[in-house]
Amino acid sequence: MLVHPQFDPVAIAIGPLAVRWYGLMYMAAFILFVILGRAHARRRPELGWNPQQIDDLLFYGVLGVILGGRLGYVLFYKPAYYLAHPAEILAVWQGGMAFHGGFLGVLVAMWVFGRRTRRPWLAVTDFIAPLVPLGLAAGRLGNFINGELVGRATDLPWGMVFPQVDGIPRHPSQLYQFALEGVCLFLILWWFSAKPRPRGLISAVFLIGYGAFRFIAEFGREPDDFLGLLTFGMSMGQWLSLPMILAGIGMAMWAVKRDRQD
Repeated sequence: MLVHPQFDPVAIAIGPLAVRWYGLMYMAAFILFVILGRAHARRRPELGWNPQQIDDLLFYGVLGVILGGRLGYVLFYKPAYYLAHPAEILAVWQGGMAFHGGFLGVLVAMWVFGRRTRRPWLAVTDFIAPLVPLGLAAGRLGNFINGELVGRATDLPWGMVFPQVDGIPRHPSQLYQFALEGVCLFLILWWFSAKPRPRGLISAVFLIGYGAFRFIAEFGREPDDFLGLLTFGMSMGQWLSLPMILAGIGMAMWAVKRDRQD
């Protein structure tokens, strides 16, 4: 039986200053975005991206992630609570971020960036799609270090006990998501984006890939206590992933059809 190492969530402490692992994972995600963005721009010079534009992309993306992630959590997961306690909406230090909200926030931020730089919205999302998954992987690693978002109970050999939660062996679902939504999705998108594709198709592959991998990983993840399983025994994460998959399929069909007509 495996036991979670129960890492100290504080990576570095100097007097009253404490740097947490989860914050370091966010920093790692942003650094990876810039490194991969510049590498992607070098291998696809015809796309016309330069380092300054990639830095600007990161700025817009960070705003989208933070604002969208927080508002998504408020609206998707605890709308009644925050309606009764509106002052706590801004209390991000208490925790509570939703990927699907952050994703919508990034889409809006990329639309604004595209308008300001006169780039088509889908050209921007196609460029950033392969840069995102390793950042997601870093976030899931942070979840694992913190021993949060644990998996459902299991009797499989790799089940892991999280002593800070209970003594029941559980799926290490954070590592499932690290591998699927992070590493696997990155490898697929990095390979797929190496050559010219119809506009919107790379974004569509991201939608389908993330949605499918998240849907699968949710079978091993413990549903939120305050929500449980919803209609048809599916979690909120699965219900929010289904529109991504359907939108991705529709976008892929549109992109291929449009390319053939051109």
